[in-house]
Amino acid sequence: MSELGELIRVEGGRALATLTRVFGDLQLAEDSLQDAIVIALERWPETGVPVSPAAWLTVTARNKALDRLRREGRRNEKEEAAMRDLSPPDDDPDDSPNDSPNDSPNDSPNDATIDDDTLRLIFTCCHPALAPAARVALSLRTLCGLSTAEIARAFLTSEPTMAQRLVRAKHKIAAARIPYRVPADHELPERLPAVLAVVYVIFTEGHTASAGDDVVRVDLCDEAIRLAELLAGLLPDEPEVLGLLALLLVTDARRETRVDDRGELVLLEHQDRSRWNAEQIAEGSALVERTLRRTVGRPGPYALQAAIAACHAVAPSWADTDWPEIARLYEILESVQPGPVVRLNRAVAVAEVDGPDAALAIVDGIEGLDRFHRYHIVRAELLRRVERTDEARASYRAALALEPSDPEARHLARRLAELAGG
Repeated sequence: MSELGELIRVEGGRALATLTRVFGDLQLAEDSLQDAIVIALERWPETGVPVSPAAWLTVTARNKALDRLRREGRRNEKEEAAMRDLSPPDDDPDDSPNDSPNDSPNDSPNDATIDDDTLRLIFTCCHPALAPAARVALSLRTLCGLSTAEIARAFLTSEPTMAQRLVRAKHKIAAARIPYRVPADHELPERLPAVLAVVYVIFTEGHTASAGDDVVRVDLCDEAIRLAELLAGLLPDEPEVLGLLALLLVTDARRETRVDDRGELVLLEHQDRSRWNAEQIAEGSALVERTLRRTVGRPGPYALQAAIAACHAVAPSWADTDWPEIARLYEILESVQPGPVVRLNRAVAVAEVDGPDAALAIVDGIEGLDRFHRYHIVRAELLRRVERTDEARASYRAALALEPSDPEARHLARRLAELAGG
């Protein structure tokens, strides 16, 4: 994706959140934002990027939405609200009216509680009338700018299947007339698991990009941490909220060491731990301890993953990592949140405790990960360690066939070359 396209993707998500809040109509907001993006792609290469790209897109899309409402004869209180709620930025396009800001009558009593448009709309999209997976997928696609292919990889399914799920979710919203409003305080706990899942997937895609030129997508990591911090401020007594924030902070602390100066992938065992962000590790580790104290005997999946990440973060080296504790935590995690990816991660820890043969026995019993390139990478590494070279080559090739990010693909190619040389 070009630098301009990436900027529009990031800023467009924020604009869409504001537009949907103002108009209460996701489809109108999406259509109008697309009109604004077309104008931006035509103008910005010549005039330069505005000081506030999100504000530019928001006001331009607002004007396009108002045009649509007028053409369709739907001039109502939404138009009046939009005129008052959004004021143009200083570098607003010529066709934007010079409005002055005012409080919007669309604001609900909850606005003081959830005062971030993106977070508010994630809670709104995570409506209990939608299937849990659809809530997460819809939020990721509409608000967070992830592509259908990226979301499909996160859900370990195909792109056409995910596209159908998204279409069905939007149709259900329209048919059931599900309102786009900020949920009341008593509705937040019911929607929280899906909201946490949205933030988690945003970070996961940012921390290890599933495709493209980069291992890390900084904008997604930063946005996920920002949303997690907002959630922690909103719900400071929810252990899983604190667990998620801890997990993101401790994991993100390794960001600067995950690629070398040439942009090549650096595995965890070879990373320069002296360059890890000590402040983030300290903050995250403190949150882990706080969360586990509150959940003695019943820690949630994010708290457990945060504890695992903290074990890695505080270890002075790969060899000094407390692998038995990590394997134990993964075993608990699998009992709390069973699934093939958790089992795969547990196998990696088991390999360090009981050896690669024991880990291979676990990996070979996992089903449903054929589309997940990391499954093939883990299996290839284990096969290489037990000198089953031909099978290792086949697994590396299977991982490459799933088109991972460019740095991962180069790493896999090097592994294949090493096996050929050996």
